[in-house]
Amino acid sequence: MRALFLVSDNCWSASTRVFVLAARGLAARGREVMFACQADCPVQARANEAQIPVLPLDPKASAAGRTLQLRKAVREHDVGIVFVHTDAELLMAASAVRLGGGGSGGAVLRRVPPFAVVAQGRGARFATRITPTGVLFSTEQDREAADVKRYRVPSAVAPLAVDLTEHERVREITKASLGAAPDCRLIVCVHDGSDKHRVFTALRTVSLLAPRHRDLHLAIVGAGSIDELRMHGAALGINHMVTYLGPREDELSVVRAADVGWIAGDGDAAALAALDFMAFHIPVLAERTALTEHYVADGIAGLLLPPADPTVTAASVAAFLAKKEQRVQMGNAGRARLQREFSYEAMIVGFERAIAGAIGRTAQTVP
Repeated sequence: MRALFLVSDNCWSASTRVFVLAARGLAARGREVMFACQADCPVQARANEAQIPVLPLDPKASAAGRTLQLRKAVREHDVGIVFVHTDAELLMAASAVRLGGGGSGGAVLRRVPPFAVVAQGRGARFATRITPTGVLFSTEQDREAADVKRYRVPSAVAPLAVDLTEHERVREITKASLGAAPDCRLIVCVHDGSDKHRVFTALRTVSLLAPRHRDLHLAIVGAGSIDELRMHGAALGINHMVTYLGPREDELSVVRAADVGWIAGDGDAAALAALDFMAFHIPVLAERTALTEHYVADGIAGLLLPPADPTVTAASVAAFLAKKEQRVQMGNAGRARLQREFSYEAMIVGFERAIAGAIGRTAQTVP
């Protein structure tokens, strides 16, 4: 039985990266896997790099047309389970499984990013009626807090992790190539385009520190409007100390160059940023949230900051920057904690348990 990972977006994202990590890990353990994504897009390129078979979906096709393509794949490739993220993907996959399996023999699991709320639109509710569906959580806390009574497939947990062999292969990038002085203290801020006040706090903090910390440089990488961030930086008078990178294919190379990591996001983007920084022995700064408390040990692997208060944040960051030895210790502690508590193997085992839980429910009669 093959597991298929469906990605409807045509751009690379943190959630898509999770699916590539999962598919690659499952394949290494002997599972048959496949990716379904738009043809000739960055997602397909990354799946090809990971040597994952790809079903290229016609980017010009309607949702119904893509559903028919998926139905054909379900029939021809013995697809027993489909992993998705969004409501639209859930409906598409459930319809394809229903049509391709004759009403039985397949299931759909919707993966929920860490500390995200499970919500269902009308299409997703319909999908749960026509095909066995379930939810795959990223933390046990999320599963305990969610209502999963409406799903026929047992819920499961696949704790988010990264593959450290991937980080060991990341090429080094110089600070100069990021527009920063070679001897600067580089803060790399990972932003996912959500909740702009967090990245604005990072910019305002740098503006408050600038008079006494002229060797600081901030690089912002990830999603979001670069022009809006640049305008905000210009108003603060710090654009000479900031590099606005936007989405980058070599994001891990940028992260590796950091002296300090700053997380300004939610969900998979924030969680992966924390894990990536820890993988590279980089101490972490982040606003205190349920998610950052889960991934970043405050005072051990980094520093959790009060929300949206640049003045208090600047004082905390200044003290943090003044203690180089402490930062080195935090970076090392973060790496040790990553290896101890967020193992890649545990994540793949979680996906395997989800598949095993779905297998026993796919032959149920649809009400």
